[in-house]
Amino acid sequence: MQAMEHHHHHDHAVNHNRAFAVGVGLNMAFVVIEAGYGVAAGSLALIADAGHNLSDVVSLLLAWGASALASRSASHRRTYGYRKATILASLVSSVLLFIALGAIAREALGRLLLSNAAIEGNTVITVALIGVVINTVTALLFMSGQHRDLNVRAAFLHMVADAAVSLGVVIGGLLIRYFGWLWVDPVLSLAIVAVIFVGTWSLLRDSIDLTMDAAPRGIDVQAVRDFLARRDGVASVHDLHVWALSTTENALTAHLVMHQPVTDNRFVRETAHALHDEFDIDHATLQLEYGNSEDCLGERPQCA
Repeated sequence: MQAMEHHHHHDHAVNHNRAFAVGVGLNMAFVVIEAGYGVAAGSLALIADAGHNLSDVVSLLLAWGASALASRSASHRRTYGYRKATILASLVSSVLLFIALGAIAREALGRLLLSNAAIEGNTVITVALIGVVINTVTALLFMSGQHRDLNVRAAFLHMVADAAVSLGVVIGGLLIRYFGWLWVDPVLSLAIVAVIFVGTWSLLRDSIDLTMDAAPRGIDVQAVRDFLARRDGVASVHDLHVWALSTTENALTAHLVMHQPVTDNRFVRETAHALHDEFDIDHATLQLEYGNSEDCLGERPQCA
C-alpha cells in the first residue's frame, strides 16, 4: 500500500478586504446619520431601521473577520488552519438575515393591520433614498465574488436586502404622498421579504451542508468517481470523500486500486491537476493500492 498526497495551491478568491472596509465604513456612517435624523424627525421607523442596519454592519464585520482568519497559516493543532471560519460565518449570517427578515415582516404586518402608520414625511423618504444608494454600492462591491464564495454571498444578500427594503420605503412614501395608499408600504415590504427569503434559504441550506462536510454544490461525486475509475491503470475506486475546506476551497481523498505498482509520482501529480481543472478540487489526497486490495475503512455506503 502506498499513500501519496498532492496539494494544489490556487488562489480562487479576489481579495475582498477593500470591499469589506468600504462596506463597513459606508454602512456605519449611514447608521449614525439615520439614527440622528430619526431622533430629529421623531421617527421610530428610522431609529428601528438604524438598529437593523447596525446588525448588518456586525454581519459584514463577521464575514470580514472570517476571511482574515481563513488566510492564517495552519498550526499543529489546527492542521487545516482557520478556513472553516468562512463557512461558520456564512451560517451565522444566514441566521441573522432570517431574524432581520422576521423583524421586517412583523413590522410590515403591524402597519398593514393598523393601516394608519404612514411614512413620516420627506425626511424618511430622503434618508431611505440615501440607504438605497449606500447599500446598492456596497452590494456591487461583493457582486463579483458572491457566486464563488458563500461567505461573500452572505454579505451580498444582507446589502441587497437593505437596498430593497429602503427602495420599498421610498416607493411606498411617494405613492402614499400622491395617492394616499397607506397599504402600499407594508405590502411592498412583505413582497421584498418573500423574494429575499428564497435567497436566504439557499444560503442557509448551503452553509449547513458545508458545515456537515457534504460535497460542495456543483461537484458531482459520481462523476468524480467515474473520472478516477477511467484513469490509466486504475482497477477500482473506494473510500472517496469530497468536502469543502472553506467557502472557496474543496478537498478530496480517495483510495485507488491499481493493476500494477506505480514507480513515480507522475500519476498522482497528473491526476491531482486533472481533478483541479475538471472539478475545481484544490487539495487531493490519493492512496494507491495494488492487486485485489479493497480494504474499506468506513461504512459500506460511504466507501463502496
